[in-house]
Amino acid sequence: MGASTYYIPALALWAGLASKLPDLVRSWRDPLVRWVCWVIFLGGAGFAFAAPPTVAAVNRTSGIPNLAALLVYAVVSAYSASCLVLILHWRGGPAGHVRRLARRWQIGYAVVIALLILLFVLGDAPVERRTDLDTHYATSPWIGQMIVLYLLGHMTAAIATTVLCWRWAIQVHGWLRAGLWLLVAGWLLNLSFSTLKLTAVMARWAGRDWDVLSTVLAPGLVGLAATVATVGFTLPLYGPRLVALWRAVVSWRRLGPLWRELAGASPGTPLAAPIPWYSSCAVRLTRREAGIQDGLNLVRPHLDDQVRTHAQSLARAAGHTEEDAFRIGLAAMIAAAVRSHRADASAAPVDVAQNTASFASRATLVGVARALRTSPVVVAARAAAGVRTAADDERTPL
Repeated sequence: MGASTYYIPALALWAGLASKLPDLVRSWRDPLVRWVCWVIFLGGAGFAFAAPPTVAAVNRTSGIPNLAALLVYAVVSAYSASCLVLILHWRGGPAGHVRRLARRWQIGYAVVIALLILLFVLGDAPVERRTDLDTHYATSPWIGQMIVLYLLGHMTAAIATTVLCWRWAIQVHGWLRAGLWLLVAGWLLNLSFSTLKLTAVMARWAGRDWDVLSTVLAPGLVGLAATVATVGFTLPLYGPRLVALWRAVVSWRRLGPLWRELAGASPGTPLAAPIPWYSSCAVRLTRREAGIQDGLNLVRPHLDDQVRTHAQSLARAAGHTEEDAFRIGLAAMIAAAVRSHRADASAAPVDVAQNTASFASRATLVGVARALRTSPVVVAARAAAGVRTAADDERTPL
């Protein structure tokens, strides 16, 4: 596997960590925020230190063959513990109970890391192995035990995290449930990674060469596992935001016909001041809705309930539902009012509060915008308003 297979996930995870640093600064006392950052950092570190070029650099700099392997084992063990502790804090419960469970897992994996260091010091691994240390030293005294301890620690974390997420997933709904099922999938992949590694090690004990399980299949699984687990952790946080963003974009686009129709009432006057290009979709939607309300106020003197009721009756007769017919009636009234305003912008204001109150909801505005774009009844009302305006102009004395 190429170095990019390790470095790209590491950089992606650390980029995510950079986006979380402001939250860490603001809420550094929040254990959930702290452990999220630890999980992301250690996940990226695991990939970075496992890359063959990093392995070679660590071994060469330290002068100790295979020290990089011990470093990777320690980082992965710390990552496993961090994921478990994060799940515990994320799930919540009595604060004292959560702290006790988290402390037990932390102490347990601290002991594992200490034993890994001790076994490495006691053992002898003189030949550098950048990608196949697990199988090459599977039968070496102390080093073989270190390898098995690392794999068993990783498998324990995978099983425990899978069980925790599974039990929690069947109790919740929505984005949280989807994220938890992804975490289950991610940690099952992690479990498969450890199982393949351990199987290859045990094959060496039996005098067989199944190294391909450890050097080819397992690394591919761990990359996929990290991706799936990362999405699982972030989906409950960003899923609702993405849905809100999508809805804002869709609403902004769907309101376009109504916004442009009202802008046509006074072509020289924009309905809203320009906004910065970097403005969020929510801000753009709010400004568009504000512009529509400004446009409605502009044509208010020309809103005619008779036009609305006539168009509504035509739409109902054409087979539209009562709700759609109502929105078509509003759209026809607006289209006619825009035509009339362009012909006579000096008309005196009239009391049409009842008419404009009908536009309070976004759903109504979107329905009106759709009717402006698609309804032949609205086209007819717009044309009729143009004919009336022309007739009034002919009757007006010079």
